[in-house]
Amino acid sequence: MPRPAPFRPEAADDPAYAALKARIIARTGHHYYIDKDELLIERLRRRFRANAVADCAAYTALLADRSKGEAEWSQLEAEITVGETFFFRYAEQFQALRQTILPALIAARSLDRTLRIWSAGCSTGAEPYSLAILVREALGDALPDWRIAILGTDISVEALATARAAVYGRWALRTMPPEDRLRYFTRLPPAPGIRREGGYALRPEFRTLVRFERGNLLSLIEPKRPPGEGFDLILCRNVLIYFEAETVAAVVRGLGRRLRPDGWILLGHAEPNPTFSGFLDPVSLPGTVAYRRLADAVPPPVPWPVPLAVEPPWPASQPLPADPPLEPAEAAVAILVPPAPLPAIAVSLDRGDDAVQAGDLAQIRALADAGETGTAWRLLPGALERDPTDPSLRFYEGLLARTLGRDVEAERAFRAALYLDRGFVMAHYHLGLLLMAMGRAEEAARALDNAVALSQALEPETPLREGDGAVAGEVAAGAAAARTGLGPYRGPGSGSF
Repeated sequence: MPRPAPFRPEAADDPAYAALKARIIARTGHHYYIDKDELLIERLRRRFRANAVADCAAYTALLADRSKGEAEWSQLEAEITVGETFFFRYAEQFQALRQTILPALIAARSLDRTLRIWSAGCSTGAEPYSLAILVREALGDALPDWRIAILGTDISVEALATARAAVYGRWALRTMPPEDRLRYFTRLPPAPGIRREGGYALRPEFRTLVRFERGNLLSLIEPKRPPGEGFDLILCRNVLIYFEAETVAAVVRGLGRRLRPDGWILLGHAEPNPTFSGFLDPVSLPGTVAYRRLADAVPPPVPWPVPLAVEPPWPASQPLPADPPLEPAEAAVAILVPPAPLPAIAVSLDRGDDAVQAGDLAQIRALADAGETGTAWRLLPGALERDPTDPSLRFYEGLLARTLGRDVEAERAFRAALYLDRGFVMAHYHLGLLLMAMGRAEEAARALDNAVALSQALEPETPLREGDGAVAGEVAAGAAAARTGLGPYRGPGSGSF
């Protein structure tokens, strides 16, 4: 059988591309791709190869086929929706859940002892399972007296299959310290794919709190209230970016109709919109904004005084940060830059060199967060050639190398980041974790001590650069926890730099 001609990545090369793109956006609502031809074409190419079709016209015919079309639409929808997320993503929102939202809901539902939670656009399940962990720990011994229902929905059949399996690689657990990984997961031996460095299976006591269903958020646009019970808490994060403004407003309005009295909605950081205040009440919480029904607009409750554990911002079992010890004066003046908003993933076809360089880090960061580690890794050499002195690019080089099992390259990259910026807390932290995994305890201790010193020199709520929303207090606690057990650091000269 002859092999199909390769599909070239320029939209102008295929006269049927524009019509196919319009059809995809109309079907899925993914207005996100209206100006991202390069990204959409790259994802279409994967489906072309999977189906051995040569061009857009042939693929359009496949989508229209009565016997095969719907199955291929499911595959395409999964392909064009950025998948994989990670546990406890956006630390400030999970802190709001721990300290304000869940305590308020538990108090409000203390009579009927029922809690219904919906993770809309749940991808591979990290978000609803993170919620299950929080709920179980918040209720403690009272859990058997409650009826807990956590629903995860997504348009991707493949993502839901992964979610139901509840087995993850290290990248999905990168915000957890080692002790939490052991508490929440069972370690699995290495296997091909995401488990090439071993995997983690979520423990049954958390897994059984969650069920999954296929669902399309566009169904919320219907003006009537959907049948069934409402929800006490709805999370719809990093999904609305795909839709145009009018569709976003309609979807969020639909989410509001699904809220029970005293319920809460959390959206992604880039997704709040002033127009939402016409039908929802925004509630400002530390580091984030939540929404409630207008009828429930009351000041947020006082957080529970019980101290709750926090996670460090990157993998603790993905060992990584180290450098020579900082002098006290250096540690005291180290100032870290808060993370910038995440720009779009795709690079447009007609940008100049400056724009391409400015977007390199954003594209690599977004691909890494979407689980496309290999693609992000392949983009790094070009990005580093254009800007070899960007410490954040070197930091991501280290993270990706560590995920790919290239520990020597990871160490070199983290040290390069620290050479360029001695006050880069997350680089110290991850280098320390890496060295700890490599059995180099003294060097690991030095790196983690640096991470603690730099973090403690800042206000506890200071966001850390490349920390995925983590703040200085959280990282100081995580680095100190990782440091425990390494023994005393014996001072300069005990290791190599």
